[in-house]
Amino acid sequence: MLSYRHAFHAGNHADVLKHIVEVQLLRHLIQKDKPFWYIDTHAGAGCYALRGDYAAQNAEYENGIARLWLRDDLPAPMAEYISLVKRFNPEGRLEQYPGSPLIALEFMREQDRMWLFELHPTDSEILHENFSRYAAQSKIRAADGFLALKALLPPQPRRALVLIDPPYEDKQDYRRVPEMLREGLKRFASGVYAVWYPQLQRPESKQFPEQMKKIPVKSWLHVSLNVRAPGADGFGMHGSGMFVLNPPWMLHGVLQEIMPYLVKHMGQDEQAAFVLEQYEN
Repeated sequence: MLSYRHAFHAGNHADVLKHIVEVQLLRHLIQKDKPFWYIDTHAGAGCYALRGDYAAQNAEYENGIARLWLRDDLPAPMAEYISLVKRFNPEGRLEQYPGSPLIALEFMREQDRMWLFELHPTDSEILHENFSRYAAQSKIRAADGFLALKALLPPQPRRALVLIDPPYEDKQDYRRVPEMLREGLKRFASGVYAVWYPQLQRPESKQFPEQMKKIPVKSWLHVSLNVRAPGADGFGMHGSGMFVLNPPWMLHGVLQEIMPYLVKHMGQDEQAAFVLEQYEN
């Protein structure tokens, strides 16, 4: 399916959770001098104009990044994320929101490399434009990230962060993600795999966390943020979650600190809540 455009949802509560986790994972990887690869299976357009036609249509960012933009009491990990977004808005007005690839680029060193996949033809073209000046470090392909990942594993430096965040408009994505992870772990068991998923009323979404927990891996971390009660009509995303396979040891403590803050300041009703759990074999 090629109808999904992330520009409609840029900067929403799901992006906030996903990108806070991404920043922490990248921060961990650069603690060592050894190079790493960043692989994004569904990279989108890379950057989004929040006042543009797409993002402004639903203005989802108003209940996401905008709720944190001017706060002066942010926990340190969240302050780092907000500071990063502000670098893309030098005038101080919230107008641009960086997607996952641009956030990753802020952490890339000369020895690191990026592999970005985006199947939607329009977004893939925009992604190429946004990264044209970084051709030495980034490889961009108009391809299905589910299929493309297999050829990249194991990565040459034996260190990588793989971000997997399909739109899940096609319910087959709920099946393809665990299948891809099982195959990826066979080829690259020590990789860090970060998976985003939406919280919806559809059965596939509700069952997804338990499917992820069955993947044979040494350790995992699961965090989710509900911002409101599910809609009475059964439609709409009321929250989202992240699964990290082989998470760095410090991630659980960081999320313990920031998740209550996110619930307090991004929650839309009394049903706002978070889940944080981990497993280590």
